[in-house]
Amino acid sequence: MSIPIHRVLVTGCCGFIGANFVRQELASDPKIQITNLDALTYAGNPDNLADLADEPRYRFVRGDIADRGLVTQLLAEGNFDAVINFAAESHVDRSIDDATPFLRTNIIGTQSLLDAARAAKVRRFVQVSTDEVYGTLAPDDPPFRETTPLAPNSPYAASKAGADLLVRAAHHTFGMDTVITRCSNNYGPYQFPEKLIPLFITNILAEIPVPVYGDGRQVRDWIHVLDHCRGISAALRGGRAGEVYNFGGRSERFNIDVTRALLKLCGKGDELIRYVTDRPGHDRRYAVDCSKSEAELGWKPTVTFEQGLAETVEWYRSNTRWIDRVRSGEYRRDAESRTSDHE
Repeated sequence: MSIPIHRVLVTGCCGFIGANFVRQELASDPKIQITNLDALTYAGNPDNLADLADEPRYRFVRGDIADRGLVTQLLAEGNFDAVINFAAESHVDRSIDDATPFLRTNIIGTQSLLDAARAAKVRRFVQVSTDEVYGTLAPDDPPFRETTPLAPNSPYAASKAGADLLVRAAHHTFGMDTVITRCSNNYGPYQFPEKLIPLFITNILAEIPVPVYGDGRQVRDWIHVLDHCRGISAALRGGRAGEVYNFGGRSERFNIDVTRALLKLCGKGDELIRYVTDRPGHDRRYAVDCSKSEAELGWKPTVTFEQGLAETVEWYRSNTRWIDRVRSGEYRRDAESRTSDHE
């Protein structure tokens, strides 16, 4: 089964994964037309898609997915084949400090999109989620499967689990054609430098110490963002309604080993490592079993961690202006003045 997709509303495209998805779709599908709905919060960087300003198949609309009036009007008028929801507050540390924005965007915003998509009779709704909804694994536990019970351990993960359950309910209650995707830790170009890999790269390049939580022995499975985006595209077109699909890189690493690999790629040593107090409730290990996605969608990860990490370091090394605009806050000043395209 392959669902024909031509007009898509994609939320949160000025963020890391959404921006990479838009670029990949426009490059691979000459018939695709994408409308990007993004509120341009702190992690929504217009620079990520600035070069698409004159692309006729891409349109930017500034707005909040929790704004029911805006979302309802946009979907009613757009004749969209699908909605893909990337929009989310996603930084665990920020959710520990204040969970309120996470509840508004991740839960209320998702329900707003679901209601509007159902009213507009949109063919398919794809919810982009995270492996953090499954909780944590012991060292010898098997990886998370799509049937693993949800057991989120941070306010961020709990808000994403809540959104997933709303999407599940929309399928079972109203018969909506929904698909949920859950991924392991992403890395690659355009990632906001508060997450481990871009934060550490940008710090190391500036010879600033890198903060390693606790003993650095937390384990994460890493997937290159373009592999993840290919998985979302496959689930969009070929996933079964009501199903969940996991995407991982089959590349588990200790955080301290990732840190040392980054230091080596940047020509630095352990002298830049600073161990800091671990964050509350820090999950010890994540890993996902993506065999269902491989079997049903014909998908598999193609970028090795070593290759992807070296390319990511080189991207940040070659895009110092992008880094400088983020660090200085200049990108936010531009975002504040940004309005919707093609009005």
